[in-house]
Amino acid sequence: MAKGRRPGGSNTLRIIGGQWRGRKLRFADGEGLRPTTDRVRETLFNWLQPVINGARCLDLFAGSGALGLEALSRGAAKVVFLDTNPRAIATLKENLSLLHADNGRVIRSDALDYLSGDEGRFDVVFIDPPFRRDLLQPALQRLAAGDWLAPGARVYLELESEQGEPELPDGWELLRSKKAGQVAYYLVQS
Repeated sequence: MAKGRRPGGSNTLRIIGGQWRGRKLRFADGEGLRPTTDRVRETLFNWLQPVINGARCLDLFAGSGALGLEALSRGAAKVVFLDTNPRAIATLKENLSLLHADNGRVIRSDALDYLSGDEGRFDVVFIDPPFRRDLLQPALQRLAAGDWLAPGARVYLELESEQGEPELPDGWELLRSKKAGQVAYYLVQS
């Protein structure tokens, strides 16, 4: 049985900090869906601790919603969750309703299509695309080209460790990086 799975095939994730600490939520099965592990989320939110309270966040490729839900639990003012999987979208909406999180908005959209628009500026962006689909660099390029990021915004990147360090847009700065098994993760500032 895979970690996070319960009998019957439903998956669970645990909020690890903030107002919903310890709360277990289910998430839908989906191809390429692999929620960010507790250990990685703990490190990430330690990095984001000085900026997450009151932040406007964008969770591209939301999937289970683990990153955006953790951000809301830790005081983010708003999180926009994007995904294309109808089951993931439905489960995210159910979880937000269960938590009475009116400051979470779920949008069924391709992340790259969404980044072609002009929804607003964000303080924190989570980019954790499905592996082996070459979506990270195009997402970074669209974020940099548009008016998506507030001054000094933080962008979290999660990718296969075998890919090496991602190429950052001009003027962006790598703040932190770490590896955990097959995953490499980075915090950058625009």
